[in-house]
Amino acid sequence: MLIIHHWDTDGITSAALVVRALGLDRFENLSPPIGEFRFDKRIRKAIKKADIIYVLDLNLPNEVEDIDKETVFIDHHIQPKIRNSKVKQINPALNGEYAPSASFVVSQYFGIWNEWTALGALGDIGKKALGIPKIRELLTINTEEALKLVQLIDSNYVVMDREGVEKAVEVLLTHNLKELLEYEPWVKKAEAIEKTINDAIGSLELRDGFAFITFESPFNVISKVARKAVWELGYNGAVVVNRDFHGKAQIYFRISPKLAEKIDMGEIIFALKEGGFNAGGKREVLGCICEKSKVDEVLEIINAHLR
Repeated sequence: MLIIHHWDTDGITSAALVVRALGLDRFENLSPPIGEFRFDKRIRKAIKKADIIYVLDLNLPNEVEDIDKETVFIDHHIQPKIRNSKVKQINPALNGEYAPSASFVVSQYFGIWNEWTALGALGDIGKKALGIPKIRELLTINTEEALKLVQLIDSNYVVMDREGVEKAVEVLLTHNLKELLEYEPWVKKAEAIEKTINDAIGSLELRDGFAFITFESPFNVISKVARKAVWELGYNGAVVVNRDFHGKAQIYFRISPKLAEKIDMGEIIFALKEGGFNAGGKREVLGCICEKSKVDEVLEIINAHLR
């Protein structure tokens, strides 16, 4: 049995739920390269050897369409119907229905509900998940502990530890939640992440109500730094630059909901794409990855829309 899952809490808890639901003693679980929505050579090699494949919380219908093996594809993202007759696609979104997480869909499909279901939803939609009665009912630890546990599980992908992500499924299966709150490898990663975020915030410069933050780190914390500046520290917006993320530069721009009425983020994203940059986002956020030498060019395009 091969399980291919997303690298975040929802993907990891979904994988653990499948293992528990099927009573598996032997299985292999793999995650794609962190941050890359594709099946790499390692995953394709495993697919060739597998008899049955589960793909969980990965919005990769095109990759799944090409699998020539019995496959169960469980997800909650909006996506097209899979035509491959060997693939069983389980996704409420196909019928226009909403599910807060893939873990929720796995639980519905197998009829197995536990705290992992709730953690997956908390990982994907945060505290909003607590507005769902079923999620509140499943949690036996308090909200603060549950949110901390999501941070601990997510710490594996934030520090770009693919092996740690994959090992997390086994860790989840063999420890209770109270033990996981003290699980040393995750706690150490979370502490390192927190230090990186605080150090980055320490470099903050204020310009016209906007926080400008520059740092260098191999950790994928840029969105967390921006959220802290806007959501916790109360700045109107934050332009955050990681000038050396595995040889590339990351730029992340987040604005407050109030400012989203005045700044057209779509317009900025369009301008960046017109300039040949790999950018994307939504109403309140923009993300861009570029060559380190091109950072100032990207910032100039963003700044031009803030004047």
